[in-house]
Amino acid sequence: MAVATIIGGGVIGGGWAARFLLNGWDVRVFDPDPEAERKIGEVLDNARRSLPGLSDVPLPPEGQLSFHDDLGEAVQSAIWVQESVPERLDLKLRVYRQLQEVCDPVTIIGSSTSGFKPSELQEGALRPEQIVVTHPFNPVYLLPLIELVTSPANHPDHIACAKDILTELGLFPLHVKKEIDAHIADRFLEAVWREALWLVKDGIATTQEIDEAIRMGFGIRWAQMGLFETYRVAGGEAGMRHFMAQFGPALEWPWTKLMDVPEFTDELVDLIAAQSDAQSGHHEIRDLERIRDNNLVGMMRALKHQNWGAGKVLNQHDQRIKSSMPGHVDEIDDLSQPILTLSRAVPLDWTDYNGHMTESKYLDAFASSTDRFMELIGCDADYIASGGSYFTAETHIRHLDETHAGSRIEVRAQMLLGQGKKLHLFHRMYEGETLLATGESFLLHVDLDTRRPCAPSAEIEAAMARIAEAQAALPYPEGAGSAIRKPA
Repeated sequence: MAVATIIGGGVIGGGWAARFLLNGWDVRVFDPDPEAERKIGEVLDNARRSLPGLSDVPLPPEGQLSFHDDLGEAVQSAIWVQESVPERLDLKLRVYRQLQEVCDPVTIIGSSTSGFKPSELQEGALRPEQIVVTHPFNPVYLLPLIELVTSPANHPDHIACAKDILTELGLFPLHVKKEIDAHIADRFLEAVWREALWLVKDGIATTQEIDEAIRMGFGIRWAQMGLFETYRVAGGEAGMRHFMAQFGPALEWPWTKLMDVPEFTDELVDLIAAQSDAQSGHHEIRDLERIRDNNLVGMMRALKHQNWGAGKVLNQHDQRIKSSMPGHVDEIDDLSQPILTLSRAVPLDWTDYNGHMTESKYLDAFASSTDRFMELIGCDADYIASGGSYFTAETHIRHLDETHAGSRIEVRAQMLLGQGKKLHLFHRMYEGETLLATGESFLLHVDLDTRRPCAPSAEIEAAMARIAEAQAALPYPEGAGSAIRKPA
């Protein structure tokens, strides 16, 4: 089992711990804060509820989490060490000196710093080439962007290894090849933050009005298309050149105060804090985190359906996981029991007003289970493109228990009939040992050119015959046939 060590267990360190842990890594935490275990536990509760729901395939089994007082013990055999201590250069340099005395020379040491350059962090280090900036965005367990900032001291192989590990965690490593204070993303955030401070200080807008301007408008556009692509579209058919010609003169107008910072007086701090309390003070911080996570998951899953932006990263992560799963029944060792056809977490957007999985999503899950069964017998995308597929003729679902967001569900399929043009499946959905629901489907194989039923290929017939023989001893399922016509 791969091991990651987290140095500093605050909000960011806890997010890193969750990202590694829920992707199958063992995680060791080193933090002198006596509250570190509680804080990371609360971050993990939110992560377990939201992160697995971004994937439509099962994430690896969760790793083991442990807390350590001894730094040498914490970093033993660690492949990756993530430093997330406070933004003080002297503190970070002291941590690196201690780390490099006890960690493996090939271990990647990543810093969550939002401002320091890697060359500053490498100053006086025992092995400067070992240290890189890996700046995340909160919540680390959901947002994919990691600014991977390197210096000439970092060897290309070390950089490539860091990219590979981050990618395997479902992250998007943006390699910043030229050092600059605050990297890329935070420089944009700082510019917006400075302008927002002036708008509040000058009495032009409140904190809530500024937030509404962002989240009701350009924030949504930026979330899926970024800055330059958004403006390219705004330029119409003439594109970016037209946009720049039209709006370029505005750069000379006094629209912003980007190089001028308001003085952080007690009065300004009190004004902003009071407005923020009025805006969001009725929510506890953990409630706000869950609201944030709900919204992020919904937006990223929508992008996933379009294979766009952060959604494309999620699809690639799913595909990497799926590539290790059986592709055909011939690769399944035991066919005598119902076949695992779905294993996933219930996404946040699958729940209804009662807080449990909505009725339509049971159908969604059983339809995905049927699709997976079709793949396993050879009715995959290539086969369908050649002109044959199965059409669902009838479905029956029984709801036996309820399940909630974040629950890990499995669906197992028993083939009741697989012969000629007919396919009859009985699905059981479980959470652990609890039977949540059953779904029964009757399908017909169809020629996609004539749209009429016909026999499938000989290879599919052979795969179904193998399953039928292996599952012949299984009893006919309780509840089957109540709405599905039994074969004659």
